[in-house]
Amino acid sequence: MRKFLVVLDDSQECLNAMRFAAMRAANTGGGVAILSVIPPDEFNHWIGVGAVMREEARERIQAHFEVFAKWMRDKQDIDPELVIREGQPVDEIMAQVREDPEIGVLVLGAGTDKKGPGPLVTQLTRNAGNLPIPITIVPGDLSKEKLELIT
Repeated sequence: MRKFLVVLDDSQECLNAMRFAAMRAANTGGGVAILSVIPPDEFNHWIGVGAVMREEARERIQAHFEVFAKWMRDKQDIDPELVIREGQPVDEIMAQVREDPEIGVLVLGAGTDKKGPGPLVTQLTRNAGNLPIPITIVPGDLSKEKLELIT
C-alpha cells in the first residue's frame, strides 16, 4: 500500500497538509503515516528533567495525533499510523522516507506569512533531488472545499 507521509507539528499549515494526505489516501486506496519529530535541543537539561520533558512531548504529540486520527477515521475511513522520532526534523523526515518503502509521497503544508513557506518546506525543497519520492506542498490557506476538489 502506498502511504502519504505528513508531518505533525505546531504550525497552522499542518492542518491542510493533514486534510490533503487523508483525502488523497481515501481517494486512491492508500494510507497515511503521520510523523512528529522531537528536536534534541528540547532536552538539554539535567538527565532527569530531560526524560520527563521527553515523555511530556510524546504525550502532547499523541494527544494532537488523536484529534487528526479521529477525523481521518470518521470522515475519510483512513486509519493513520503515528511515528515519533527524535532528532533534527529534516534528517528524521529523510530517514523515515528511506526506512519505510511504502511511503510514496511526502506532504507538507506551506505557510502563508511573508517570511516564506516555512523552514521544513524551504529545507526539504532544497533536498528534493535527493528524495526517492515526490513532495506535495499544500498551500496553508487553501479552503476545505478546494482541497476536496483537487484530491
